Order: sequence, then structure tokens, then C-alpha cells
Amino acid sequence: MPAKAGFHQVVESGFFISNCRYLHFMRKHKTLIAFVFLLFSVVSFSQDISDYKVFFAYGNLKEKKEQVIVIRSFRNTGDACYLAVNPENLKTFIISKSSLEVHPLNFDSLLVYFQGCAYANGIKDAWKNSSRNQDAGIAHALPEVKGIILTIDLCPSERPLDKNIFSKLIKSLGKVEKPVPIAIAITGKWIKTHQEDLAWLKQKIESRQITIDWINHSYSHPTSRTLPLTKNFLLEKGTDIHREVLQNEITMLENGMTPSVFFRFPGLISDKEIFDKILSFGIIPVGSDAWLAKNQEPRNGSIVLIHGNGNEPLGVKKFIKIINQEQYNIKNNNWLLFDLRESIARKESINN
Repeated sequence: MPAKAGFHQVVESGFFISNCRYLHFMRKHKTLIAFVFLLFSVVSFSQDISDYKVFFAYGNLKEKKEQVIVIRSFRNTGDACYLAVNPENLKTFIISKSSLEVHPLNFDSLLVYFQGCAYANGIKDAWKNSSRNQDAGIAHALPEVKGIILTIDLCPSERPLDKNIFSKLIKSLGKVEKPVPIAIAITGKWIKTHQEDLAWLKQKIESRQITIDWINHSYSHPTSRTLPLTKNFLLEKGTDIHREVLQNEITMLENGMTPSVFFRFPGLISDKEIFDKILSFGIIPVGSDAWLAKNQEPRNGSIVLIHGNGNEPLGVKKFIKIINQEQYNIKNNNWLLFDLRESIARKESINN
């Protein structure tokens, strides 16, 4: 059992090192490991998620050498399950209790245990920008790649899903990237009121036209037109952070979606206190260095932000213009979209 160490002490002392115990072989066998995790992640879901809790542990897949990080425990129609994370590639998956031998740890000790892995390094990297009021967390991924990471926010909205974004992506990139990788920052309230749009997205996933990393964007996405930014969004007085995070994950699970290990602050607004609270759930805050509607220009490796909920047509228009301008490079594999999870995992393995 590793010695307990405070998270801030671990980060500030530079204690994170590039020795990821027991897991070096995973880097050499990524295809095999992905296949194994896929097998274990196939859990049938009904709409009966209960006893949902934050639960930290490292887990050993029974009869396997792989170790995983457990961040949630819950019951699905009475069956005990865990939400787990691959510490190297940041893939999340659902696994039944009977398939995993767990060893509970507090979060600080878990980070020490998996020091040097992409997960612990990602937490460390995000925390470096934790004091920023706007765009805290990881906002840029891989500067050396030719392309971007696209994130689409689905905040609560009465307008329908902007399907034109996805149709344009499939048409423009589908021949060179199949499926086309996208990350969607989604809210529970959007899910509840846009079931037909969600079904349309799922159909695109099932037909392998797109793949989606589901980012937790809070359940209700509180916002006010009158409050200053320092008191707005999740900083609004009386906001129940526990509910905003966990109820959103429950809603995703109830709708057959596996929550990623990422979180995006509503409005990209936070402070140090709320940032640390989000980290305490074991999830990694992700921002954007290219919010197109705010006239931020993307660079190679940018985490681009647009809204697909119908509320921000300017950003969508700018993104489609970028896609049109890059058609020649896309056809020659010189400009692509990159998977958020894979990009951050690769960034952390390169930089740490």
C-alpha cells in the first residue's frame, strides 16, 4: 500500500515520475489491451442506475495482469458495477464487480500509486492552470499534429441539434477518418429534452460514421444574465456541485452513454475552490484555446469549442469555413481531427 500523500504536496514537490508501475507493457500492446477492455466494457444497461457513488480504487482484472483505476461504484438493475479508467489511454468503461478485484484507496494515494501514467499526469497538468477564472484546465493538446481536437458543447437549449455540423464532418472527413473523432460536452438537461437528437447521434456512432468522447458539462448548466462571471455558472451561490457532476453521469449511463474522464466548466468559468472540487471527483477539467465564436483562432493541436445546440451559429459558421478551407489538406491526410482522449494521453506521455 503506497504511503498517503496530499495531492497538492505531490504536485508541488514534483513527485510525479515517468515510472508507471506494472503497466509499461501496455504501451507495447495497445491493440490487445483495447480489445480486452472492450470485452469487459460490454455491460447491458437498463434505465435503473442506483447507489451511484464516488469510489476510488485500483483494480486488477481477474485472471489478467492489467490494472485499472476505479472512480465510481453503482448498481445497474441490482448488479454491482464500476466505472473504471485505463490509466494509460484514459479510456473509460463499465465493468461488473465480479470481473474486477478492487483495492480501495483515497484519491491522493491513488495518484501516487499511478504516478507517471497519463491519468495522474493529466490531473497534474490540469491543476497547473487551476487558478484561472476562465478556461482553467487542459486547453491545448498536441502542437506537433496537423489538425485540431473538436469539442462540441450541448448546453440546455430549446433549439434542435445542429445536425449540419455532423453531416459536414462526415462528408468532408469520412473518407480519410472513419469514424470521425469528436468530443461532446453534454448536460443532463439537454439529454432529457432532446431524446430524438440523441438517438440520431447514437445512430451515427453505431454506423461508425463518428465516435464520441462524452465530456461531463454538469447536469443543469446554471447560468445568469445578470450575475458577474465571478458569481456565475457553477460559482452561483447555492449550486450543488455533487449533484451537477454525479447526476449528469447517471443521466448519461441511463441513456447508454459511458462518461469520459473529462469535465468542462459551464461557460469555461471556475475558481480555485470549484476546480479542486471537480478534481476530487477524479475527473480532468478540459477547456479550449479556440472558442470560435469568441474570435479565438485555432492552431495545430488546439482544443476547439463550438456549440451544437443551436444557440451559437457564429461558431458553427466559422468551423465550417475552416473545414472548407482545409479540404485539400484533408484529402492528403495533412489536416485531421484528433480524438480528445487519445490526444491528451499522448501529450501526457510525451511531456512527462
